[in-house]
Amino acid sequence: MKEFVIKSNESGQRLDKFLGKVLSKASMGFIYKMLRKKNFTLNDKKADGKEILAQGDCVKLFLSDETFGKFSKIDMIKDQADKSYPRVTKEDLEKLSLAIVYEDPDILIFNKPAGMLSQKSEKDDISVNEYLIGYMLTTRQITREELATFKPSIANRLDRNTTGAILCGKSLTGLQFLADALKHRTMHKYYRTIVCGKIDHPMLLDGSLSKDEKKNQVRISRQTDTGKNTIQTKIEPLQVFYYKNSEYTEIQVELITGKTHQIRAHLSSIGHPLLGDTKYMRDGLDNRFRGLRHQLLHSYKMCFEESRPDSNEKFAYLGGKTFYAKLPDGYQKILRIMQNGNME
Repeated sequence: MKEFVIKSNESGQRLDKFLGKVLSKASMGFIYKMLRKKNFTLNDKKADGKEILAQGDCVKLFLSDETFGKFSKIDMIKDQADKSYPRVTKEDLEKLSLAIVYEDPDILIFNKPAGMLSQKSEKDDISVNEYLIGYMLTTRQITREELATFKPSIANRLDRNTTGAILCGKSLTGLQFLADALKHRTMHKYYRTIVCGKIDHPMLLDGSLSKDEKKNQVRISRQTDTGKNTIQTKIEPLQVFYYKNSEYTEIQVELITGKTHQIRAHLSSIGHPLLGDTKYMRDGLDNRFRGLRHQLLHSYKMCFEESRPDSNEKFAYLGGKTFYAKLPDGYQKILRIMQNGNME
């Protein structure tokens, strides 16, 4: 017999969904059969699988060790945890320029360095997700057993070479809160970048986005529609540089919508590509800069609105809070170079 006491990260879901995670190699038909035969019980009572689990509930599985091992991946997940997730400390994270901007029991904000994936694309990739779980295992904020039914995860993504603040949910309620804030746009994301050309007034850019999957590149149309590909990008100039007979502008960008490559493609479409962004370099304009091999784009600020009346009261403490991710050294170096060459 196997017994599971429901923890906070497992509560709020249906019993059959929980059993499907525990017995990930079993069919749902087998799970429902065991429920009907009372081989699986909830708080020592017969259950049909539709029950919503609460913290402290007790789920019992009356199976032999052999049968449980046949249908469950829990032992395999435990054995592979140390191999799959790097054991990292706060010092390790700092060395990797993966600084912790903010952390509480449910939420963590990383300052992601250039070159690191938000999520793995290949089996052996080490992404922010892997570092998050490795960090939580190392600091004993989660156990290997708990990874079988819940995995901490990022809530938003950044391009591989875009730096800055990325949101992570350490708990189920944390992930749900962040997903809700992103969906209802009660959390505002701001970026800093340097673009080619002079921008001397704020702008709200509208358009429609389409993606070329083969080239992993998007195109922007000035014509807007009411569909899911409609985008809005708000830009505000911060400072204008005159460097080596060319004009550049550092801008703040607020994403009203959030689509793949939205900032990069939208700015390029109006003749102001990001410094270093060769993917969206416009014909006849060289936006490379002193060996910079990727776009200069940094997610530097995240602002939570005051809590809505219908929002999760547990996270009311985040209402009105703003978090900043320090500019990377490379970005600061380019700023100094341009400021020293500024003729204004």
